[in-house]
Formats: sequence, C-alpha cells, structure tokens
Amino acid sequence: MSKKTVKHEVDLANLPPLSETQKAELAALAARTDGNVDYSELPALTAAFWKDAERAKFYKPTKTSTTVRIDSDVLAWLRSQGKGYQSRINAILRREMLSSMK
Repeated sequence: MSKKTVKHEVDLANLPPLSETQKAELAALAARTDGNVDYSELPALTAAFWKDAERAKFYKPTKTSTTVRIDSDVLAWLRSQGKGYQSRINAILRREMLSSMK
C-alpha cells in the first residue's frame, strides 16, 4: 500500500467563510464563562510539580536584523569576552526587558 501526501495551502488573508454551524459553535464558546469549565478530572498542581519547571523551554523568538549604535568601549568590552558578543547583547537586553516587566 502506497502512502500519498496531500498538501493544501491556505491563504490566511482570504479564509473561506464559516458555516452557520461553525458560527454557532464559536458563539457558544464565547458565551461560556470560566466558571462553567469542569476541572474535576485535572490533578492538583502541587509545589513538587513546579519544582523542576522551566519557563519557555522550547520558546525560540524570531530574530530581526537591525543596526544599533553602541559606545565603542561597550562594544570592545563585549567583544573582549570572546565569540558571541551579539548573543550577549541580546541576553543583556532580554534580562533588562524581563526585569522591567515584573
């Protein structure tokens, strides 16, 4: 038995219209409140569960190429630490961004 791959492209800017059934399902979901959700089958999340949790373990943000003007002494210091100075710049900026969001 041979397997055939079916490929289908979707133009997200020009999606097909929703059927009346789909519209009704979406309206019913939108009308539900959080109080209507049954969580009885979910186990309680204890401190032990979160002990080894990692934030955004698989998160990989997109990169954007840009031009930034940096003081020469700052750039020299970053480069003096070895290969990967651009990654260090990004890490420093990310750390500052996250601390300002707290």
